[in-house]
Amino acid sequence: MTHLVPYFSAWILLALAVLGLALYRKFVSAHEEDRYVHISQGEARLVPHQIAVNQKIGKIDRWGETLTVIALITGLALACLFVYSAL
Repeated sequence: MTHLVPYFSAWILLALAVLGLALYRKFVSAHEEDRYVHISQGEARLVPHQIAVNQKIGKIDRWGETLTVIALITGLALACLFVYSAL
């Protein structure tokens, strides 16, 4: 079982990266105005900021989904290896 320690440590780092990315997304989305889409002439200055924030959130979401799937698959693989080595 001690031969799985480096893999488990790497998996913990991956899970922490996913958690950090989720926290970063929360901070970025705090600057988002999700209730309003600015389309009037008086709010024209807010449109570029809203577009930039939405693009950044889209990138974060794409990375977050990918890393979450990778963390889930590697976690399941490690669990299977642990059970196999215990038997």
